[in-house]
Amino acid sequence: MAPYLETVKSFVDVRVTDAGVDTLEFLEAAQGLVGLFDLLGSAAFSVVQSDLRGNIAKVRARYDAAPAQSATLEQLVENEKTEKKRTATEGLLWLLRGLSFTCKALQNSQANKSEELAAAFTKSYEGTLKKFHNFVVKGIFAVAMKACPYRADFYTKLAADPTGGPPASQEKLSEELDRWLTALAAIVARLDEFYEKGGHAKGF
Repeated sequence: MAPYLETVKSFVDVRVTDAGVDTLEFLEAAQGLVGLFDLLGSAAFSVVQSDLRGNIAKVRARYDAAPAQSATLEQLVENEKTEKKRTATEGLLWLLRGLSFTCKALQNSQANKSEELAAAFTKSYEGTLKKFHNFVVKGIFAVAMKACPYRADFYTKLAADPTGGPPASQEKLSEELDRWLTALAAIVARLDEFYEKGGHAKGF
């Protein structure tokens, strides 16, 4: 396993049952994904990190306010449905969009080893977040895409051991990253379907 991925909760380990996706485990794994942007090493991505963190906080606040009704993300959304302001429902929707953007960008990168990150992230943005953004936000993201580090530098950082030990091999890193992304993509797809079927995204 890659050293960075060893330090955070993997989406592979987030429990998914008939009742839904475990709320706390999902939020912990999502927080780990936010840290990936530190490895990208550009201040331009701070807007992405800030957005992800803010939406994680909204879902967490709802869990803290009603833990018995929020054990899974699906239960949390259903429980909030009757309220005038569905802050956590909206926060989770935007969090899923942000996670999908990041997941697809890294999957693009994994699928095309010769492609630089800027191209992988731009392609993902076109297919995920762009349609939800206004002119100003699109401009901010365009700057962030161009600020992506070289692919080789990012993968070296992802494989590095922060304690100074030997780095993970690129083969091992790639294998672990693929598992992580596959699990994340499955959770996002499941929740997208849940939002669609239940009409939970209406008004957002």
